[in-house]
Amino acid sequence: MTEPTAPLIELFRSWISSRVDAPSLAWIDDRAAAVAAGDKKSLFIAFGLVPRKVGKTDLALSEVDRNAAEATRPGWSPVGWSLDQLVRTYFVLCFPSTDIESYVRTLDLMFSTGEVGELVALYQALPLLPEPKAHVLRAAEGVRNNIKAVFAAVCQNNPFPSEQFNDDQWNQLILKCLFIGMSLRPVIGVDARANAKLMGMLVDFAHERRAAHRPIPAELWRCVGPFADDRAVEDLRIALTSGSVAEKQAAALALNISPHPKAKGILATSPDLANAIAAGEISWRTVATAEAAN
Repeated sequence: MTEPTAPLIELFRSWISSRVDAPSLAWIDDRAAAVAAGDKKSLFIAFGLVPRKVGKTDLALSEVDRNAAEATRPGWSPVGWSLDQLVRTYFVLCFPSTDIESYVRTLDLMFSTGEVGELVALYQALPLLPEPKAHVLRAAEGVRNNIKAVFAAVCQNNPFPSEQFNDDQWNQLILKCLFIGMSLRPVIGVDARANAKLMGMLVDFAHERRAAHRPIPAELWRCVGPFADDRAVEDLRIALTSGSVAEKQAAALALNISPHPKAKGILATSPDLANAIAAGEISWRTVATAEAAN
């Protein structure tokens, strides 16, 4: 095992031991030992049996657990993980990764043969695996996956895309979230990874939706504001004056952070929204809540 993986294995083992009964823990320890010895068959079989052995209860992590996760792997938090996902990831981490090419081939086989639950666990585990650059194409494939649960495993509460994707890969992830109606709030790095090319893509997307008389996702403007050009600022003005409640809030937030010379003047035409932003009453959380209520 590689040095960064060992602390994770220790953390996972401690979480598992406090959440399963003695027979289940004995089975996990026995299978983990075989997996750690490089037995691929044991890895594949154990990985598939996990839900039957431990169930799918929520981890219900305490604040201490969450702090331990952050300390062990900065930027990562297993929000929403279940016990079977934890144990499956534990087995993957136990498998030797000293030969990274062999390790990746083994993972490729698991990805290519896994059912939905297994794929979710594997994609969630990406930020914990050794040699992250070796898994970028696999993560990009997850973005293209048409199963919503699998796509969510890649993009929600997962630091891997924001840390490893290039701009084109990242932009496709954001665009797909908006296209299928998935909120950007759980996407780690959504503000830090905003870029001018993405802004242009999102404005084009907004124009297509408007031309088809379809609603424009309010959160779209979150990635537009920092790089808004003349066309985008005009779109923000329209959203501010004639959009839904969520769109008006989003347009106001985008204008508030935009460096465009016209942005603050446009925002000033809606003093109630400008004052609400200054008072901390409007945020991207309130935008997502308002949009979900529609």
